Amino acid sequence: MKYLLKNISVFVVFSFLLSGFVACSKTTSSPQTATSENTNSTATKNESGGSKFPPAPNELMQSQIKDVDGNVFKLEDKKGKVILVNLWGIWCAPCVKEMPELVALQEKYKGKDFEIIGLNVGDEDLQPESAENIKSFAEKKNLNYTLGYADTTFFGNMVKVTKMGGVLQSILIDREGRLNGVFTGVNARVISQLKDSVEKAVNQ
Repeated sequence: MKYLLKNISVFVVFSFLLSGFVACSKTTSSPQTATSENTNSTATKNESGGSKFPPAPNELMQSQIKDVDGNVFKLEDKKGKVILVNLWGIWCAPCVKEMPELVALQEKYKGKDFEIIGLNVGDEDLQPESAENIKSFAEKKNLNYTLGYADTTFFGNMVKVTKMGGVLQSILIDREGRLNGVFTGVNARVISQLKDSVEKAVNQ
């Protein structure tokens, strides 16, 4: 991951208050805030005028993910569920700011085959966080969703989709394995769009 992150360019904001858009970018030094924030729907119009979402890239769906308990799975295994994949770091203040919203979403749709998968990108030195650290952090923040690790391969595949080389970033995948949205950074607009997209996907 260190090699990958060192080679991804990130625009640094001059002021959090001026920009209003915040996303953490992981570099070889300390985490920074970046202007790379977006809420993209990936839908395209079909001939009948409806929306047709593209399939999530196969390499992303087939990437192996390890959760904090050591279990290994793929996003492909989750077909039939609506999945929100979220990249985060303990050191990332915007990530922590967003977490209550994710907890609320998971609670709201817990009986509707909706699953948030929060993948940790490592600590401030680009080293993997221990399972103990992540679990302790999760307990303090009352996190109620799946937690795991974004290894170099998964991170690279995620960046190809989001076009952002840092955190915080999320993608929404529907029950058919189609990419419904890309969300980077955190502010009221991003959270509102995220909630709307999740609601639509869950209720389809």
